[in-house]
Parts: sequence; C-alpha cells; structure tokens
Amino acid sequence: MKKEYKKTLHKLYIELVKLQKEIISSNLKLLVILEGRDAAGKDGTIKRIIKHLSPRETRVVALNKPSDRQQLEWYFQRYSIHLPVSGEFVLLNRSWYNRAGVEKVMGFCTEKEYESFFTEVELFEKMLVDAGFIIQKYYLDISKKEQERRLKDRETDPLKQWKISPIDKEAKKCWKDYSEARNEMLLRTNFKHAPWFVVNADKKNATHIALITHLLGRLEYQNKDKKLLSLDYELVYPATSDNIKDKLY
Repeated sequence: MKKEYKKTLHKLYIELVKLQKEIISSNLKLLVILEGRDAAGKDGTIKRIIKHLSPRETRVVALNKPSDRQQLEWYFQRYSIHLPVSGEFVLLNRSWYNRAGVEKVMGFCTEKEYESFFTEVELFEKMLVDAGFIIQKYYLDISKKEQERRLKDRETDPLKQWKISPIDKEAKKCWKDYSEARNEMLLRTNFKHAPWFVVNADKKNATHIALITHLLGRLEYQNKDKKLLSLDYELVYPATSDNIKDKLY
C-alpha cells in the first residue's frame, strides 16, 4: 500500500509541476486556502503540495496572532499583502477564516465583528475572483478520536514539539463549539464564486492523494493527465447543507 501511495504521489508531483508552468506562463494568481481542525494535517498536506515546486513562485503563508497595530487595521488588511501576484501560487495555512473559527470559539472577536465578517468576506472574495484570482478552499476534518491520538503524539514525539500550543487543550475541550462554528462558517461562506470542499482527513496518506487530485482536477493546464485525475477517492466533497449534515463529525 505504501509503495502504491509513493507511486501515485510521484505522478501527482509531475502534474503539480505542469500546473506551476501554466501559472507562470499564463500569469495566473492561484490562492489555495487550507482550514481545518487542530492536528488535521494542514502542514503535512502543504509539504506534499510544494515539495517539487519552485520556491520563487510558490509561497506558504501561516500568520501568527495579530500585533497590537494589526488589531487596529481593517480585518482583511494583513492578509491582503500576502495575496499572490501574477505567476504565483500561494497557500494560506489558515486564513481570514480564523474569525469564523478560533476567534469565534475563543471569544477573540465581538459578536458584531463576527457577523460583519460574513458580509465582508463574500464581497472580498468576489472582488478577488473578479480581479482574476483563482481561489480554492479546503477544510480538513478529522474525528474526535483521531484528533486526540494526534495531539497526544505531539507530546511524545520530539520532532513535533514545535506544534504544541495552549490551543491544543482548548481544541479538545471545545470540540462541540468548534463543530458548530465550522458548520456555520461552511454554510455561510460556500460561495458560488469561491466554494468550500471538505476533506475527510483521518488517514494522512489518503488525504494527500485525494486533496491534490481534487485540486488538480479543478484547474486547467497544458498536458493534463486526465485519466490520473479522474480517480474518485470519495474523501473530498462539496460543503453543501446535506453533506455537512450527513458526513461531518
């Protein structure tokens, strides 16, 4: 199984390089947003996506909590400076959707700021799409049992110590609150011009294959291996109300 995973991943790496050539030659502006529960595997997924891509035309953005000055800015201001320029591929490891997730659950924003976010984000993303940005949004979801296993693994694995944060404990205690915030966010921001896709991320290797395959399948580029990308791994699905009700944990 591991051999087959590496073989498929290698083929997908080739497709990602083809995609990047298209981004550069056609001056595209690709923005991939990755959100998800704590320990859902965003870091590992991003590492797989960028492994063989040019570091000059690929950027990963993972922002810390806002500074005192940034808290006085328009909410989207500190994110807007990290948007891709023509010919660039940017991945946001968490994004402006922090406001609808951790900020909401942990009380880091007011109710007014929370509600204003939903009005503004629709306009903001529509403006970006109209300006030529290509936006792909993925939410990585894992079961409560799997999250607990991964968070515990962080405590014992010396190579994962950097991932430990005070939010980890809150993630376990506030499971239900995070679930409700996630559902609200997905339903209210699943825009036609920038839809959400949910990824069942309990199995890391399968997650990498499914997400990368889905991403490549939604984008146009030269010499695309359509047969490879036609495989349906059933781990990625649209964030419709029916899917959220039936499939999310």
